Amino acid sequence: MKLGLLEAAVLTAASVANAQDDLAYSPPYYPSPWSTGQGEWAEAYNRAVEIVSQMTLDEKVNLTSGTGWQLERCVGQTGSVPRLGVGSLCLQDSPLGIRFSDYNSAFPAGVNVAATWDRQLAYLRGQAMGEEFSDKGIDVLLGPVAGPLGRHPDGGRNWEGFAPDPVLSGVLFAESIKGIQDAGVIATAKHYLVNEQEHFRQIPDAIAFGYNISDALSENVDDKTLHELYLWPFADAVRAGVGAVMCSYQQINNSYGCQNSHLLNKLLKAELGYQGFVMSDWQATHSGVGAALAGMDMTMPGDTLFNTGASFFGGNLTIGVLNGTIPQWRVDDMAVRIMAAFYKVGRDKLYTPPNFSSWTREEKGFDHFVVSEGDYVTVNEFVDVQRDHASVIRRIGADSIVLLKNEGSLPLNGKERNVAVLGDDAGSNPWGANGCDDRGCAQGTLAMGWGSGTAEYPYLITPEQAIQQEVLKGRGSVFAVTDNWALDKIEATAARSTVSLVFVNAGAGEGYIEVDGNEGDRKNLTLWKNGDNVIKATASNCNNTIVVIHSVGPVLVDQFHDHPNVTAILWAGLPGQESGNSIADVLYGRVNPGGKTPFTWGKSRAAYGAPLVDEPNRGTGPPQTDHTEGIFIDYRHFDKTNQTPIYEFGYGLSYTNFKYSSLTVQRLNASEYVPTTGQTRAAPTFGSISDAASYLFPEGLKKITEFIYPWINSTDLEASSGDANYGWEHSKYIPEGARDGSPQDLLPSSGGAGGNPRLYDELFRITATIRNTGSVYGSEVPQLYVSLGGPNEPKVVLRGFDKLDLQAGEERVWSATLTRRDLSNWDVEQDDWVITPYPKRVFVGSSSRKLSLKASLPTVQ
Repeated sequence: MKLGLLEAAVLTAASVANAQDDLAYSPPYYPSPWSTGQGEWAEAYNRAVEIVSQMTLDEKVNLTSGTGWQLERCVGQTGSVPRLGVGSLCLQDSPLGIRFSDYNSAFPAGVNVAATWDRQLAYLRGQAMGEEFSDKGIDVLLGPVAGPLGRHPDGGRNWEGFAPDPVLSGVLFAESIKGIQDAGVIATAKHYLVNEQEHFRQIPDAIAFGYNISDALSENVDDKTLHELYLWPFADAVRAGVGAVMCSYQQINNSYGCQNSHLLNKLLKAELGYQGFVMSDWQATHSGVGAALAGMDMTMPGDTLFNTGASFFGGNLTIGVLNGTIPQWRVDDMAVRIMAAFYKVGRDKLYTPPNFSSWTREEKGFDHFVVSEGDYVTVNEFVDVQRDHASVIRRIGADSIVLLKNEGSLPLNGKERNVAVLGDDAGSNPWGANGCDDRGCAQGTLAMGWGSGTAEYPYLITPEQAIQQEVLKGRGSVFAVTDNWALDKIEATAARSTVSLVFVNAGAGEGYIEVDGNEGDRKNLTLWKNGDNVIKATASNCNNTIVVIHSVGPVLVDQFHDHPNVTAILWAGLPGQESGNSIADVLYGRVNPGGKTPFTWGKSRAAYGAPLVDEPNRGTGPPQTDHTEGIFIDYRHFDKTNQTPIYEFGYGLSYTNFKYSSLTVQRLNASEYVPTTGQTRAAPTFGSISDAASYLFPEGLKKITEFIYPWINSTDLEASSGDANYGWEHSKYIPEGARDGSPQDLLPSSGGAGGNPRLYDELFRITATIRNTGSVYGSEVPQLYVSLGGPNEPKVVLRGFDKLDLQAGEERVWSATLTRRDLSNWDVEQDDWVITPYPKRVFVGSSSRKLSLKASLPTVQ
């Protein structure tokens, strides 16, 4: 058990280096705030305090420490406290279903949920996933995602999250969390914070791709941008009661995410009032003392690097408390936060050990897979957890489809005589739907990206399969060519068809996998595998060419979007296992498309600004990316630079039409904003600490190789840790105030879940009338935007939306409210939210560029 007594020195050393190198700097904030059980956490907090008070130090430490990579059945598992009936917690990927499992569902990706703009569907998807995780014996679902938010259109993992807008992301983030936790599973809001690209987020990944760097990328962001853009959805997550937050791999202002005291201690715990626990991403822990004092509560998967058998926590955390480097109240708070989250979601009523193994599909295996030790037992029980979730998957897949162009060719009537289905994306992966590990390839139809954000398919309905069934119902003929390089065959088949359905795609994923030169992040925004030429070959031979795009985000459509023979274009995202059925529902009119694009479609990659850092830019030192664009990403950037996109944020057509009218603004009675004052209580401690001899390895214990334990080897703490620096004067290396458990001043922006409660007071009610003026039923998404009026503010920012289902001719009055937060800006000098004196305006319409209704707001404070 090496490492870990004095890593806090790294923080001080980094600060000095930053000052010397004139790099961005993350100011320290200590001590780490202790939980209080405020609001809806009260009952769970009290229960957590009661049980933690009965725990010994090693038992508390066991809760905070993963047992090691592949040492137990889940991708992460904590130690247990069997004496008190507390089992090991199972933590498992992913945000769209259970990774490394069987008989589970593969749900649509987060970006598809965003395209529905539907709160209810976000909740139902979260609830369905929570049920499946619970049924497999999983306690913590490692999702949903709002980091990356989507600064870069070519960012590798944008699809796991929702949208590059903080409000759309925040609402769907929160609803997903509520659904997961209502099913009795702890949700994990990740990746906190500003985890916006895959290149250089981890040193091992970079080295594997041939780069020579000494530290991970630093995302350099100012405080205004942090608050108004990247932190915003995490405030919504805290208000939704999220139980876990995962800190990220990269650096933020040259401080690693899992030991960044400004982000964890100040913003998350002090300002937002977060009551749950912070876990590291897998291998994202860079220190023991430094991370613990900076606010990290759990290290995952426990070992310093996979299968080292060493940990920054485990026995080193025990030593840190025994020698006074870490105060008892800090480890007590870690344990209370973990147990409070467990009780808050009702996990104690549903807890069962995992009934599957992440590492083998065989029925029998060793308890401890990677070292082949322990008992040889049943490790997979093959429990079917899918329930009836295929129906919600199919519905989200269809409701998320965005109709980008329609010259009257859709919907199809099912009586087409000769139908061509063209493109590799229409068909099956020849190796099988799960044939590529973590979906890391580009074969067949694309229904999820790659990496740890994936799940195993129970099946995958391809577009070719679903469309063939539709055509055969009408006794037509259907022919498919799924080789993107067989352009002569594509041309010949298209020439014989009355309608040609072309399927194209573009993927991305996590940075440990490279696909066709795409190192997680995309190397460009073009269609993959000759897709543009497939479309051209088809459109040159068929005057009724319909293009369907499965992609992780925007692609360049400039070569074909205005082609006269391309009569319709649909974006179908990453729809999961029911992919073909979902697109068929829309193509054949059973579902009227109501999706709206959750990102902007530009004319070029350069149109988006903010390029990825894809080459080291500081020699072997940490690459740097400066967020000089501030809050101006996606549609805000296009508005600021006066660019006309091909399809704007929020855009989407329907098989019917809608009319907006009668905008009204009503002032509501709201309390005056009062900055929070006062102090916290002193840090509480629960139970007592015994002498070092009480925490020695139990006699007779048969140690498992590489397993992370909370016990120590010797009462000689220096010898037990193996840390040559043990004899140094510890306090010299601890950040000032980091161990101070006395009452602390409250931040003016704090006071409740998500910040000062007055931020969420409703100031105005906005109403508008929406009418379905067409002849068929359809769904519309009214969108509320605000101009905050300042000279350096976006033209408009999204502040509200809804999904309305309207029968032909039906009219409905839609209303939304604006809170104080919606109308505020972050004031860096006051360290608080303020409503500026600039005039405010509201806009309502069907997209960020089609805002037919507008009004001025009365002056507010």
